[in-house]
Amino acid sequence: MENFTFENPTKLIFGKGTISRLATEIAPEKRIMVCYGGGSAKRNGVYQQVKDALKDHFSIEFWGIEPNPDYDTVMKAVALARQNDIDYLVAVGGGSVIDATKFIAHAIPYDGEDPWQLAIHNELITRSTPLAVVLTLPATGSEMNHRGVLSRRRTKEKVSFITPFSFPRFSILDPEVTYTLPRKQLSNGIVDSFMHIMEQYMTTTGNSVLMDHWAEGALLSLIEIGPKVLEHPTDYDTMANFMLCTTMALNGFVGMGVPQDWATHRIGYELTILYGLDHAETLAVVFPALLTILKEQKKEKLAQYAERVWHIQDGNTDQKADKAIEKTVTFFRQMGLRTRMSEYGIPAEAVDIIYQRLKKSGAVYGEKKNVDAEMARAIFAQSL
Repeated sequence: MENFTFENPTKLIFGKGTISRLATEIAPEKRIMVCYGGGSAKRNGVYQQVKDALKDHFSIEFWGIEPNPDYDTVMKAVALARQNDIDYLVAVGGGSVIDATKFIAHAIPYDGEDPWQLAIHNELITRSTPLAVVLTLPATGSEMNHRGVLSRRRTKEKVSFITPFSFPRFSILDPEVTYTLPRKQLSNGIVDSFMHIMEQYMTTTGNSVLMDHWAEGALLSLIEIGPKVLEHPTDYDTMANFMLCTTMALNGFVGMGVPQDWATHRIGYELTILYGLDHAETLAVVFPALLTILKEQKKEKLAQYAERVWHIQDGNTDQKADKAIEKTVTFFRQMGLRTRMSEYGIPAEAVDIIYQRLKKSGAVYGEKKNVDAEMARAIFAQSL
């Protein structure tokens, strides 16, 4: 087991009617900016609940944070916050709104010339505006972690930023707000959270008995509830379990003391920035191909995953590994996602385009730091 330091200061407030807790969780003297996406909060009733909860606070609103939030958008929010002396932020939405609000929180007090540097050089983040979350779209786990993702479309960049300053002070999770989510967003959320666990689990065997079983339990939970989420999206207990699974998948608990991969996420960014795929769609395309290309490296863990998660007992280690990959593809497709680039109309030349971009950046990913541009080219070729 590797050395680690674990800390998660985010307070989780879970259950029906909990959005009203905003009124008492934020000090009355705070000047609040509430950040929203494209308008779904008004259609599902969350907006009015937030507005009612903050009726005795000073608050303003910022709307228009897009999926895969863009740097230019968040800098408009930063300017608005500075103009109004904002000293508390509330993100109302899913991962995109939360990640954008995290960056806004870091950029408000930043006095350097180029705030984009905060996303690239995380050590520059030394202070931040307090942040709370009202989660409406379970998927990314951003409501209880120190991670964020930001795009800069005009320069075709998408980066992750990780800093303890990104932990929300508290997050409110009311499963009832998920009842009106489109089926596609539910599918994406299931696969995204499944992959968050896999990035921390699908490495090598023998690292941590506890973390392995914790990860496997979470994977089994998602496999069990995934079809129910799509079939019964207004069943409270189903959606409560879904919401909690997505949060627990990436709040640090699964990853204590174990090697982690994250290559699927990082090279998958290229499919979003270049071809507009949703984040979860990129994961469903890249991961089976990555497992195929790196099967020898991950074979023992694949066999363990086959046995414990998919209950595959027949065959040797190689055969179990192959069956585990097949089962993973089947699950992604059962959840409604495609698993081939060609199914999204992405041309074969994309393989070399992405290769050149990764080669230029000198990027290397994976638990063994061997997913470089050459390896990525093989993975994308496998995923055509």
